[in-house]
Amino acid sequence: MRFIVFFLLLSSSSCFSQVINVESLRKSADSSKWSGSASLDVSLIKNTNDIFRIANKAHIQYNDKTNLWLFINDLNFQKIEGNSLVNRGTQHLRYNRKLGERLKWEVFGQAQYDAISEIDFRGLLGTGPRFKLSQSDNYRFYLGTLFMYEYEEASNIIEDRIRRDFRASTYLSFSLYPSPTISIVSTSYYQPRLDKFGDYRLSSNTSVLFTILDNLAFKVNFNFNYDAYPVSTNIPNTQYELTNGILYSF
Repeated sequence: MRFIVFFLLLSSSSCFSQVINVESLRKSADSSKWSGSASLDVSLIKNTNDIFRIANKAHIQYNDKTNLWLFINDLNFQKIEGNSLVNRGTQHLRYNRKLGERLKWEVFGQAQYDAISEIDFRGLLGTGPRFKLSQSDNYRFYLGTLFMYEYEEASNIIEDRIRRDFRASTYLSFSLYPSPTISIVSTSYYQPRLDKFGDYRLSSNTSVLFTILDNLAFKVNFNFNYDAYPVSTNIPNTQYELTNGILYSF
């Protein structure tokens, strides 16, 4: 099994409901059947403020060329002087079944919370086809057209706390390898409510990896999210997160 550990993380961010770049975590079928990654980042800082931060990311994957199982856990908590700046978590489970050289069927479930965005719980269940649009080893394009059910419980300060909606989830993903030392993985989602297309979400995640040594690389990751109707009018429509760090693999 191959494990990946992030041991340095520098962040400049405005945090939002989680957008997980599943594409950056998929391993090709010619690699080992089992693969995964894990990271834990804990910070305690005392200066003019008391700052506490803990972040945990882990994923495990099984791939036998026909079936793919992928589980992701992502937790992030930051507090300054007793005030939470970030308090969010996501668990994501996805299954792929290969139906042909260019076609797979996907099923996924996701649970998440985001205190800053006033989301106590959001659960997603979805399914649909995934199309492979290219065959080159140097660039890969995929298109997914999924149907999903969303159950959402907002915080107690919201009057209409519970929503049950059906949404489309269309995504375009690409992986580019312009050189042996550079890789670019990006996924963009469009998720409208099926009964109200004006209520939609746009999100994108892009990761760029620069290999320094055989087992050492520098990674830049950018998340962008737009929600036409956030849970509360106090939540901005547009939010983003930029992170960069050193990646060590063994």
